[in-house]
Amino acid sequence: MRVLFVCLGNICRSPTAEAVFRHKLEQAGLAGLVQVDSAGTGDWHVGKPADTRTRRAAQLRGYDMSALRGRQVEAADFQRFDLVLAMDHSNLDNLKRLRSGNQGAELDLFLRRYQLEVDEVPDPYYGGEQGFENVLDLIERASDALLVEVKGRL
Repeated sequence: MRVLFVCLGNICRSPTAEAVFRHKLEQAGLAGLVQVDSAGTGDWHVGKPADTRTRRAAQLRGYDMSALRGRQVEAADFQRFDLVLAMDHSNLDNLKRLRSGNQGAELDLFLRRYQLEVDEVPDPYYGGEQGFENVLDLIERASDALLVEVKGRL
């Protein structure tokens, strides 16, 4: 199975989801069976590491983001991945416009798919440190549910 997480710039939410889900796959002994990546719908941060506040918050919880670099989602991703999970409605709309037809990867909102109390992972970029903690809380919960789904598909 192949999963792609998508946010706007690929420096906060989607790389956090990638790191958290990779960690959960490793803990479950499934790392070799699932391909995980992240991307942004924008191109501002291509090749750059995740935001320092994102990396710091993740590191405090044991997630390593040091190797992750921003990239922009491309049309070929809809064929390379089985499941593309957007962090918010705006990025989901952008992904729907980028994908030609309904072929390829299944698209959904990450939190809505797993029926969390909110549909969107809020963008912490312009907020304080608590925003990054909130993002981690939401992503950890949704990643637990995604892990259950993945186990059912393998």
